[in-house]
Amino acid sequence: MFTGIITDVGEVTAVEPRAQGLARLTIVCGYDPDSIAVGSSIACSGICLTVVAHGRKHDRGWFSVEAAAETLRVTTVGSWRRGTRVNLERALKIGDELGGHIVAGHADGLAHVTVREDTPDTARFSLRSPTALARFVAPKGSVALDGVSLTVNEVDGEAFSVLIIPHTLKTTTLGLLRIGDATNLEVDLMARYAARLMER
Repeated sequence: MFTGIITDVGEVTAVEPRAQGLARLTIVCGYDPDSIAVGSSIACSGICLTVVAHGRKHDRGWFSVEAAAETLRVTTVGSWRRGTRVNLERALKIGDELGGHIVAGHADGLAHVTVREDTPDTARFSLRSPTALARFVAPKGSVALDGVSLTVNEVDGEAFSVLIIPHTLKTTTLGLLRIGDATNLEVDLMARYAARLMER
């Protein structure tokens, strides 16, 4: 589990195809590699991936993860290349501050940027969610976009908007987003379970 509070931005340095549609990705980061255990989970732009190797090169740490064919197909991971920047978050520990909201690291689909409006104080993004996920997005509710915990501002059918402060634009990859870009969308767990209960 994660909180949607990004603690580092890494950079993909290698993408290696593997058997059965897998891909191994190596990401350099600011984390101390000695603190990363093989088998641990790191959310990479909102996708929970398992560490299979780690080490240090020059003055930076790195870790490798493997993404399954399904992950490559339904998330932005399939489009990552050498040089792609990714939001990183280590798994939540008991006693850690829960600064965002509970994020599982299991993207539900892709949301596409339709409008970006920059002001001196903030940036407003409008996005379109997949039809099947629209009912889980509510005003003042939470979503994770590329792993970043955000509060929904307005909702109109499949469209929703979020306001992003300058700090978040500077310390995550959200500042790089342009109209037409896809983001990994995870809806709020509580919204999903509430909808399931209502169905029953």
